[in-house]
Amino acid sequence: MRLAEQVTFGGGGLDRAAALRMDAVALAGLRAAPQARALPLWQGKPLVGPDGLGWIAPDHPVLGATGGETVFLGLAGGAARLAVDLSDWVPPELPDTLGAFLDPSEQRHPGLPETHAFTDLRRVMTRLTPLDAELAATARAVLGWHATHRFCARCGAESRAVQVGWQRACPACGATHFPRTDPVVIMLITHGNSVLLGRGPGWPEGMFSLLAGFVEPGETVEAAVRREVAEEAGIAVAEVGYLASQPWPFPSSLMIGCHGRATTREITLDPVELEAARWVSREELLASLAGEREDILPARKGAIAHHILRLWLADRLD
Repeated sequence: MRLAEQVTFGGGGLDRAAALRMDAVALAGLRAAPQARALPLWQGKPLVGPDGLGWIAPDHPVLGATGGETVFLGLAGGAARLAVDLSDWVPPELPDTLGAFLDPSEQRHPGLPETHAFTDLRRVMTRLTPLDAELAATARAVLGWHATHRFCARCGAESRAVQVGWQRACPACGATHFPRTDPVVIMLITHGNSVLLGRGPGWPEGMFSLLAGFVEPGETVEAAVRREVAEEAGIAVAEVGYLASQPWPFPSSLMIGCHGRATTREITLDPVELEAARWVSREELLASLAGEREDILPARKGAIAHHILRLWLADRLD
């Protein structure tokens, strides 16, 4: 596997076992097996224990009391892995940080082990095994899609989950809907010994990262890279190459990492999209990653931007 592909949420090797999604008998047997496990999520936050994800038995009483969706994630070592939405549970206190850039709060369900808590996936993603990270990302993305796509986009009637969570069917008009994934380009734009970094409005003070933006209908990945960089920073980009991708379930993006070579250096900022943008040398970026600069804080560990920047510094993108 290329180094650029060894990114969080990727490379877990999950057997999604798509052929089983329509086999109710086989799924019932797998779910009843002693090795089967389910991952509860609350408001998109997976259950986390001292050693990683908080897997529990599919027949746990807490899961039987919920009206939330259940998704068959696939097989791990031949055993079923499920995700169950517990968002209908109401904790004693609701923090103001829900949905924030990084939610530091944790919620403990009285019916689950005291050592387990619902935790923002971004806080724990680098502590998970590659397989558990892929499972958690899949669970968050698919359950999040169910929560926001309850009604048919064709006729407006309430749809229902089918194929163990991988589709929604409309009983009124017969339309079938599938989980969405939004393609986003994220760009390592270089000019000589420097890389172009930007910061969005509302980001933590001093944090800079690679520029990124959604791919528009009818647009290639390469064209999206050039357009986004030109729109946000006024920089022209020549050749564009693919590096790696990362599922980013916040809520449903696929980050497509690319390398583009700039042909201009003068920055013309779009203040709606970016609060700031700047060229950063290798030496400055190294100092930032070493914690020696307060004006340039690096992208968070686990994000594809952090991964790509480290590989660029080490000249190991290929």
